[in-house]
Amino acid sequence: MPGSVLVTGGAGFIGSHIVEDLLRAGYRVTVFDNFSSGLRENLAAFDGEVEIVEGDILDAEALTAAARGKDALSHQAAQLEITKCLEDPIDDMRTNLVGTINVLNAARIAGVGRVVNASSACIYGQAVDPPSQEDAAPHDPNWSYGASKLAAEKYAQIFSNDYGFTVHSLRYGITYGPREWYGRVLTIFLKRLLEGKAPVVFGAGEQLRDFVFVDDVVRIHRACIESGLRGAQSFNGGTGIATSVSQLARLACEISGTDLEPVTENVQPGETSELVAGRMRLPSELGVMQLSPAKVQRVFGLTPKVTLREGVQREWEWLRENPHRWTTMSY
Repeated sequence: MPGSVLVTGGAGFIGSHIVEDLLRAGYRVTVFDNFSSGLRENLAAFDGEVEIVEGDILDAEALTAAARGKDALSHQAAQLEITKCLEDPIDDMRTNLVGTINVLNAARIAGVGRVVNASSACIYGQAVDPPSQEDAAPHDPNWSYGASKLAAEKYAQIFSNDYGFTVHSLRYGITYGPREWYGRVLTIFLKRLLEGKAPVVFGAGEQLRDFVFVDDVVRIHRACIESGLRGAQSFNGGTGIATSVSQLARLACEISGTDLEPVTENVQPGETSELVAGRMRLPSELGVMQLSPAKVQRVFGLTPKVTLREGVQREWEWLRENPHRWTTMSY
């Protein structure tokens, strides 16, 4: 079964975990990354085991050259930040849509038979009937980031239909764990606790999110690589469990072992926090992001293994050993 896989964005948070999993399973792995947000440190433990090609997915020629001779292509490179898509939706579209079309075209030209495309729960927009199911309406993004990801899935479907190769799009929930970048809500809670400060919850903290540990989405990713399932398919990378931001803050406090408790700040959507430097409460904020894991269980026989408490504990322990990783907020 093991062959050769090209991983775009393989130096990033999720990408580096995918690289690690593929190497341990015996695959030959090439990372294609421009290191705009990915870190060579994420790949340091695999020095000598992985080939690294420094390149940009907007460079179609270099991408196609890297794809030649590969059995599969894992496309993890992306523009991830919601604030950046609000500030520059064209750049977001260029990276997430044009970049994905380049990946699909590279797979076509190079004769790669299977592509796994990193998508997002943001393609659903405001949940109408949670937990969101892959094949149920609506797919109505509220941010341009989600629109670029949904459009990329549609192109993946077209390429799969027209050229006969398999494309599985993996819709990540709020994926967390060691090597996560500093900028999302859990990372801010944990960093403040490490500094002896209470986590700050915006408003009532009633926003619901599906937090999924990185190891669990990596297991789904490998199932997509190894399954005999053909054609274009989409799969949720989530747990089906909705956790409120206020619950997450309390859990982080418990795991830190401090006597700190969350504090509330009345920050309206679009406003900037006075307590957390550089942090804005996002406009058009999602009330609920909750993903059904039923299709993944039905098709691949997989269910999430890592509880939120266990996963946050593991990220906390990693942060204590690597505080230098979270110095600058990416947001």
